[in-house]
Amino acid sequence: MQQDFLIVGGGVIGMLTALQLADAGHSVALVERGRCGREASWAGGGIVSPLYPWRYSRPISALSSWSEGRYPELAGRLLEETGIDPEFRQKGLLYLRVADVAAALDWAREVAKPLSRIDAATLYAKEPQAAPGFDGALWMPTLGSIRNPRLGQALRARLAASPGVTLHEGREVRALIQEGAAIRGVETDTGSLRAGHTVVCAGAWSSALLAAVGVTLAVRPVRGQMILFKAPPGLVERVVLKDGRYVIPRADGRVLAGSTLEEVGFDKQTTAAAFDSLHESACSIVPALAACPVEHHWAGLRPGSPEGIPTIGAVPGIDGLHINAGHYRNGLVLAPASTRLLVDQLIGCEPIVDPTPYLPR
Repeated sequence: MQQDFLIVGGGVIGMLTALQLADAGHSVALVERGRCGREASWAGGGIVSPLYPWRYSRPISALSSWSEGRYPELAGRLLEETGIDPEFRQKGLLYLRVADVAAALDWAREVAKPLSRIDAATLYAKEPQAAPGFDGALWMPTLGSIRNPRLGQALRARLAASPGVTLHEGREVRALIQEGAAIRGVETDTGSLRAGHTVVCAGAWSSALLAAVGVTLAVRPVRGQMILFKAPPGLVERVVLKDGRYVIPRADGRVLAGSTLEEVGFDKQTTAAAFDSLHESACSIVPALAACPVEHHWAGLRPGSPEGIPTIGAVPGIDGLHINAGHYRNGLVLAPASTRLLVDQLIGCEPIVDPTPYLPR
């Protein structure tokens, strides 16, 4: 049976695309070589903002601004419909030791974002366990975080219950089905899946699949390692960022610390050097973490791209082929907007932002 849309890749990008298309009344098949939500979407930290948003280009800012306000609604919907709580927390973010404070405050004024300089007393009132000695910080009260593994679980459960969606997990895509100047589905290790439109949302693995049909996509794997502390509830209440590293608290007290940036191809092994570096960074932000055991250490592969700008849209000259990949460090941040932008184009709605900067070349 041919579906309206076939989505390759079961991360948050692929699953949100499937959900939005199903909401619009279309039949959707989603194919994932493993289990949905278990690659980069699972491995990240879940901060719903670029780490230093004032340092990003306008195309990323446009998507992130639209996305951030959608997570409370999305989390609430998924909890209601699946019983799985993605744990959206809007506790704000503290920036320690920022070199370009003036640029940050100028950006905040330009985009009407609440970002302010706070003194030491306010800093330690908000986060008493933060490392001593700072004379202040930057404070963004509206920043939220989401427990991304649970977001993936909730999206998967929602799609599994949808009559318009068929999940094909544990099926590896071998090739796109090309018929003349059109793509009409994929060949997998267990047979073919056909659709009127095929959307490649395979993250770091997208480039190799597209290259086989002559499409060049500048997306590469970039390894990121993280560690998880088992901490008592309340030890850390907010996301705290210093020198490009961060700690992220969860509702049960656990604290994530991340992350590395490593150009090592498709190698997902963890390393002792990264563990030591992440542990040192986390304890330099919250010294009390030194007394907490590390429960887990893992790695994921981000889809790196030039300037971190994702490719979103129809591939010119090939009918039925679309891409949504290359979000680099901001896949969760940009997911609601980037998927909505593509779905708008797929079903003929007015795009939420100008699609030009993201179109495949």
